[in-house]
Amino acid sequence: MARSGKGRRLALAATLATGGMLISGCSTQEFMRFGWPDPVTVQGARMGQFWTGAVISALIIGVLVWGLMFWAFIAYRKRKNSPLYPKQTKENLPLELIYTAVPFLMVGVLFYFTVTTENFALKRDPNPAVTIDVTGFKWNWDFGYQGTTAPDGQEVHTIGSSTEVPVLVLPVGQIIQYELSSRDVIHSFWVIDYVFKRDVFPDPEPNNTQNVIQTTITRTGAFVGRCAELCGTYHSAMNFEVRAVPQDVYDAYIGLRQQVNPATNDGYTAAEALRQVQTQFPDCGELCSPVATSTYPFTTNRQAQEASQPIAGGN
Repeated sequence: MARSGKGRRLALAATLATGGMLISGCSTQEFMRFGWPDPVTVQGARMGQFWTGAVISALIIGVLVWGLMFWAFIAYRKRKNSPLYPKQTKENLPLELIYTAVPFLMVGVLFYFTVTTENFALKRDPNPAVTIDVTGFKWNWDFGYQGTTAPDGQEVHTIGSSTEVPVLVLPVGQIIQYELSSRDVIHSFWVIDYVFKRDVFPDPEPNNTQNVIQTTITRTGAFVGRCAELCGTYHSAMNFEVRAVPQDVYDAYIGLRQQVNPATNDGYTAAEALRQVQTQFPDCGELCSPVATSTYPFTTNRQAQEASQPIAGGN
């Protein structure tokens, strides 16, 4: 009867745990991430694997420690007619050695996987497919495409303003290099779906700061980026958007950015180029939207009496 009752309790606990997961809407994949976001880069996925492994290891150790604790509570509890104090053991050298060695082993394993994951996330390929000059300034972003030439002879740039969120168009499946710098104060380049951010310093080389990072985006989409360093009055307005597109769409876009727009007799802007690409690739949809779709400009009017709202028909 006791065994039957214990079995029923275990079955009930398992049922409640499974039901709780199903009711919460968590898939198995989401559950195994233990709160880690679903990253869109190879580097973010590798960090997620480390996070999952670390959490599972911590849970296993926790269950083991809890088991030993409750076993000691039960095995050495005070019984009727037992002596006031249990038998005292002066020392147990093998057990003490194990208790000393195991934590060192655990720390060593955790350190190893931490270092290898960090090295993977920060690894730099000498020949990235695309290199972007990322310049933060009060209070927006300037993205330059190295190796390109606009009609005015300068590098192709996408610069944000208080009325337009800058859209950084990038190809999926390619190594992208970002070279970070600031024109004024410290900012922070943070694409939330990358699960990674890096401070953006003025004069990075004299300040001995590591200002070069690389990512490989694994799927198409529009991903909001923000400044993660409190940099002044309109810090909250420093949004941008990464638009990850297929390689052929990217090639068409960057090709247009280096041509003269016959409608304006000037170089194609980012919005104009995306609008033109949308006609070349009818199935592109929102990936070729001329304005940001993941965020919108914040009002810089200090006298405004309400929160910023998306602009009707735009960003």
